[in-house]
Amino acid sequence: MRGTLLIARRELAAFFRLPVGWIVIALFLLVSALTFWRVAITPGQVASMREFFQFTTFLLIAIAPAISMRLFSEELRTKNLESLMTAPIADHALLAGKYLAGVFFLCCMLMPTSVYVGLLYALADPAPDPGPIIAGYLSIVLVGMLYLAVGTLASALTASQTLAFLATFLVLLLLLLGPAIAASSAPAWAADILAAMAILPRVDDFGKGVIDLAHIVYFGSASYLFLVLAYVALNSRRWR
Repeated sequence: MRGTLLIARRELAAFFRLPVGWIVIALFLLVSALTFWRVAITPGQVASMREFFQFTTFLLIAIAPAISMRLFSEELRTKNLESLMTAPIADHALLAGKYLAGVFFLCCMLMPTSVYVGLLYALADPAPDPGPIIAGYLSIVLVGMLYLAVGTLASALTASQTLAFLATFLVLLLLLLGPAIAASSAPAWAADILAAMAILPRVDDFGKGVIDLAHIVYFGSASYLFLVLAYVALNSRRWR
């Protein structure tokens, strides 16, 4: 556990030490602020962040790969991964530390958006229900964890950050839109399976204030699956 936290602290510091970390935060806050002002505060309508959370689910398709692309690709490019894997730290601790650093960075990136909540309460009459807002932020963290798990796998497979970014982006696009597109032409039994794999309906439920344990299990298990695949990819390098 101590090794995992040391790796996570090292990687999190690297995000803020390199310009790319600040660029990602700045771009996210700029786009999210414009989105919030456009969809959350509309005269004559009930104030809600539901559409903001839905849009952020799409926005993270580009943001999450930018966060995760360097986790292992940079180590592979600089040949530092071999020394890390021979250090007195288990492969799973190394993987968990880098992944947690990405999750912590995502949470740090989301923290300034609490200003939007303050603006919503200051401008809206009546004040919005806090339940959907809390559930909505939980959904963004869970979605972000899944996206970062996919990005961690892609980063563990290639030394090119560009390839890791593109691969993660395409897989996330497929995960987000693929089930809905495929379900429209699939037989009934397959459509039910594809519907169970869909991400957007789950985010929509969270935006309504519904915290369903099944949704949490879905995101947790899917994230774990991609992390296991990343572990297999890293461990296989010992045999090359």
